[in-house]
Amino acid sequence: MSSESISQSINVVHPITLSHGKNAEVWDTEGKRYIDFVGGIGVLNLGHCHPRIVEAIREQASRLTHYAFNAAQHSPYIDLMQRLTAFIPVDYPVSGMLTNSGAEAAENALKIVRGATGRSAVIAFDGAFHGRTLATLNLNGKVAPYKQKVGTLPGPVYHLPYPSKDNGVTCAEALKALDRLFSVEIDVNDVACFIVEPVQGEAGFLALDVEFAQALRRFCGEKNILLIADEIQSGFGRTGERFAFSRLGIEPDLILLAKSIAGGMPLGAVVGRKALLDTLPKGGLGGTYSGNPVACAAALATLDEMTDANLQAWGAQQEEAIVSRYQAWRRDKISPYLGRLTGVGAMRGIELAHADGTPAAAQLSQLLALARDAGLLLMPSGKSRHIIRLLAPLTTEAAVLEEGLDIFAACLARLD
Repeated sequence: MSSESISQSINVVHPITLSHGKNAEVWDTEGKRYIDFVGGIGVLNLGHCHPRIVEAIREQASRLTHYAFNAAQHSPYIDLMQRLTAFIPVDYPVSGMLTNSGAEAAENALKIVRGATGRSAVIAFDGAFHGRTLATLNLNGKVAPYKQKVGTLPGPVYHLPYPSKDNGVTCAEALKALDRLFSVEIDVNDVACFIVEPVQGEAGFLALDVEFAQALRRFCGEKNILLIADEIQSGFGRTGERFAFSRLGIEPDLILLAKSIAGGMPLGAVVGRKALLDTLPKGGLGGTYSGNPVACAAALATLDEMTDANLQAWGAQQEEAIVSRYQAWRRDKISPYLGRLTGVGAMRGIELAHADGTPAAAQLSQLLALARDAGLLLMPSGKSRHIIRLLAPLTTEAAVLEEGLDIFAACLARLD
């Protein structure tokens, strides 16, 4: 990081400075073009500067740039919540609140479940990522770098193995760990909620085991424990559906939203069963900037574009391109470090591993630099920082997507 005015505790993956972008392409201040497979870490499912979103921002900015909804209501907040709650694919009455970020959505969800259940314990999963605020840090299933040097974290929080075909943890193993947890660590009657990502992001795009998800939903219902689905990265079409929990055949009680909700504007939400959202006393929820009018206008324009037909078409096109190219790379043996393909839909990770299956973290770092020099931006993930997570906009033009995958393959073949 070049500026001494910026905290050196912020880590930047790519040592470049961006100037502008359009859909899946960005340019740095030196004029160099890059294909963007990072997408603001999952924020830009509709790409950079989508014309409909830009116009909505401009129009709203000329009318009302801000008002604290706790002080007086404004139309963009009301209109968005009506549209957003209708967009949630569940059978129960939905309500919610807007926040500034995903972490803030998670924090408010914790308040809601405490108020609704009278309990405080939370169960999360190994490899999870739910935010960088103090309470969400303890939910994360990874110590370095998030939990280092920050002292005692809010709790109590317990973690279970995350079962997925992508990490080799089975449903049976996770259920056995669940049984042990309640036999050894905590009384089940003290647990307020489980919080789970239908597809883990930070861990390398690991898709939750369907059998386990359904068993967990039944368990929560039997024990009066709430189930929170963190759809902050997996939501808004990334898996080819509105939200990834639909593929699991379950309905969570609360859903956390952010990232691609508003085309790049800072916005999040916690939505779910209306009875839960109405539990806390008046004034128990809210925030000065939560549901800013300009961000709400951007989100309304985003929802206009996210029809089921569009999401399915975009997801299928991108999934087919990624999977077919990956299979060809495996068949042609273009690199000894090409490992598994993780995830579902267009939410895909590509693992780099040695022949014995151990993570090839050094080669991933090399790949990041080679690809950047060749005009492609990539994002690392995984416990050992050995999985590339592909987050190109869903709206990426076919030719640009193929160009990016060509660069990826060429750089992969060059790894030492």
